[in-house]
Amino acid sequence: MTTAKNGLKGKLRDLSELVMFQHSVFSLPFIFVAMVVAAHGWFGWRLFFLGILAAVTARNFAMGVNRYLDRDIDALNPRTKGRPSVDGRISTGEMLGFILLNALAFIAVAWAINDLAFRLSVPILIILGAYTLFKRFSALAHLVLGLSLGLAPIAGAIAVSDAIPVWSLWLAAGVTFWVAGFDLLYSLQDMEFDREHGLHSIPARLGARGTLLLAALFHLVAVLCWEAFVLSAGLGIWAQAAVLFSALMLGYEHYLVHKDFSQIDRAFFTVNGYLGFVFFALVVLDVAVG
Repeated sequence: MTTAKNGLKGKLRDLSELVMFQHSVFSLPFIFVAMVVAAHGWFGWRLFFLGILAAVTARNFAMGVNRYLDRDIDALNPRTKGRPSVDGRISTGEMLGFILLNALAFIAVAWAINDLAFRLSVPILIILGAYTLFKRFSALAHLVLGLSLGLAPIAGAIAVSDAIPVWSLWLAAGVTFWVAGFDLLYSLQDMEFDREHGLHSIPARLGARGTLLLAALFHLVAVLCWEAFVLSAGLGIWAQAAVLFSALMLGYEHYLVHKDFSQIDRAFFTVNGYLGFVFFALVVLDVAVG
């Protein structure tokens, strides 16, 4: 019994490492930002739990597809060759089962939310799975990844209002360029590897200096889109503070990476994690006092 229990715990740990479960912090805050704004306040425990389930199953599906299709590339990269999808801790059959389970769970959650969410569930899964294929032939993969997370606030608005309001498109565009920008910075770690193996990343094409400039441009666009979201949604001073805080955090992120490429992980995880949660907290405060 103990051996079986330890085996199950070990497998769950390997699956968590496979999909890097902790990275869910990037999309969750913006789903709930959209839900709070759409509901003009608290949207209820039912949608709260369904929102979490939708975000987690969608991300598990996307990361599962990525790890499954990237096994050949990851096995060659010193940074990724220790992943469970490469070193044998998780078999290809287990990965396919994990992908299918999460796809079905996401569709079921969307059905439980409302009709529009259900009708869009499969197209959303197709977009989420497209990132891995895109980077095989196009440097636009960074923007596809951004769009994958940018769908989160649109999904949040749909969950509450069964519609896609204009402000949710601005919020989603901001998330898209935010994620694409920090993915550019993160991809600097694999610039030489991508060049050697013919992968179509922007760092491989533009080099470090060009990538840093483009990432800064993407983040400027993200901040402008978030400002448009605040204005379009009719939010107030605390939401404006969220946009200002985001601009400062993104500036700090670029400072860290420009100063030392060894700070990329810190910039990627810590700075962007705080950005999302503080943005959410300030928007909640704005709605509460507005």
